[in-house]
Amino acid sequence: MAEKKNVLTYAGLKKYEEELSDLKVYRRKEVAQKIKEAREQGDLSENAEYDAAKEEQRDIELRIEELENLLRNAEVVIEDEVELDKISVGCLVKVYDIEFDEELEFRIVGSTEANSLQNRISNESPVGKALLGRRVGETVTVETQAGDIAYRVLDINRVS
Repeated sequence: MAEKKNVLTYAGLKKYEEELSDLKVYRRKEVAQKIKEAREQGDLSENAEYDAAKEEQRDIELRIEELENLLRNAEVVIEDEVELDKISVGCLVKVYDIEFDEELEFRIVGSTEANSLQNRISNESPVGKALLGRRVGETVTVETQAGDIAYRVLDINRVS
């Protein structure tokens, strides 16, 4: 079975590469030093520092593996090359919420970069899926758990 492609913006790719580098270059060394110091304290069976350091080491190794898999299957969208005639991953979209009479702005990103607090919505979310491929002036209805929401596309831009 082919692994799922992880759609990332260029900024997201850089962020994950930097995190991976930090974990491999610095965090591994830090935790190895903590383990060494804890071992030097003697009896490991009742050594809380040793247990905590080993747990931290496991967490770091798991995150490294997770990031390596994510990056191995990454499909990068370069925002500067995104076409602005229709909505796609990497766009900054301004929409009008018809029911609540308000303008909203969303950045369409891959699922790994999504963060609703920063208005970064996934291309796989109900709203993201519904907006993909739409053009300025079009109205789209999104089926959500809270009911149907209607948005009119006002503007499509590149992320600055």
